[in-house]
Amino acid sequence: MQHLPFRKRLLTVSLVLTCGFSGLSLQAEDRTWIQSTAYLVPPETAPDGEGYFSIIEGHNRKLYIGTHANADNSWLVEFDPASETMEVVVDTHAAIGHDIKGFGAQAKIHTRNNVGRSGKIYFGTKQGYPNATETREDYPGGYPMVYDPKTDKTKVYPIPILHQGINTITPDESRGVAYVGTCSDHLPGPEENSVFLVLDLKTGTYRELIDTHHVYGFIVVDWLGRAYHPLVGGDIARYNPDEKKLDRLHQTIDGQPPTAESHLADPNGHPINWDITPDRRTLYSQPMSTNYLYEYDLTAKGDTIPGRNVGTVIPGGTGTDCRAMCVGPTGTVWCAITDNKDGGNRLHLVSYRAGDKSPTDHGLVAIAERKPDFSGPGFDELDGHLTSKRVILGVCEGQDGYVNILAIQPYTVLRVSPDQLH
Repeated sequence: MQHLPFRKRLLTVSLVLTCGFSGLSLQAEDRTWIQSTAYLVPPETAPDGEGYFSIIEGHNRKLYIGTHANADNSWLVEFDPASETMEVVVDTHAAIGHDIKGFGAQAKIHTRNNVGRSGKIYFGTKQGYPNATETREDYPGGYPMVYDPKTDKTKVYPIPILHQGINTITPDESRGVAYVGTCSDHLPGPEENSVFLVLDLKTGTYRELIDTHHVYGFIVVDWLGRAYHPLVGGDIARYNPDEKKLDRLHQTIDGQPPTAESHLADPNGHPINWDITPDRRTLYSQPMSTNYLYEYDLTAKGDTIPGRNVGTVIPGGTGTDCRAMCVGPTGTVWCAITDNKDGGNRLHLVSYRAGDKSPTDHGLVAIAERKPDFSGPGFDELDGHLTSKRVILGVCEGQDGYVNILAIQPYTVLRVSPDQLH
């Protein structure tokens, strides 16, 4: 692979991949389709066509997307929807000053990227996959990073926990801190190390709060500046920076402890999507393998966070997989979710707003146009529509009302216009 230089380089998205579409062997039925335009993320930044949750809109209305090149490197890519161009803005190995290959590489930007009040983009690096001759200790550890679009500069913070990657980072610039969660990437359960820390943005020092043992948890910060991280088994850690106090909170769903079906309190953990409303008073949660959306009131007093089930995400869904959930700038919740039915994955886009009776399934996402005219093993035809047949990894609503979905193989941004979502 030809390595990308650290300086920004405009990438003209002109590569044509050569993989035919065989057609999903699914039963035809009446379906609602919504159309999208697909934009190819520079293939040299994601040679296996993979990526994760890492997509966010900056204050400049550009999208910032993390990539994955196993055993090689990772990059932060800036996508300007107005000009339909992508460019690399951060080469993570160049930023840290080390170009390690193999399992020592900073192979993934796996974090759900976040934006500070300043407009800076917060993200972190993570380990890839070891081969048979490598050990977990061959990975030095992940780095929190902050990219400033105004200056085109990247600040790199030290590794917080040796041999562990960065899974989540959320800033509170008003207090000069960011909250970081690590990931040892072992098997889920009590052996999984996922440390919740406070990073002092000025000094670069850390304060360790707790090992959550939670697989792929995310951090949110409420209107009082309190930071939340899920704990394995269903409780929630909440850190109050004004009191320097960490509380362990319980949760209820409709007045009862979470059910096993919800996957909110699995004893060995479960990937759980979290995002918070713009006023930072309501938290939404959507466990990866659960076909329900949950809403929590963060203004409640006491040691229990009350939640409620706001309804089914895909009516009749039987094999749902959601790794892509966000709350947009107007408070709309978006789930880009696949339902495995009749032998194939079907990509749905679902929304919910406070006050709705239940989530709205807008239908299956088709690809009406590809820029450039590319193909790959992750795309196929269903009922004459080109669509993604892989699980979806990220979603972000922009200020322009477009919903941006991260599809894989090849790594692609699917943009759905607001007129498709009425």
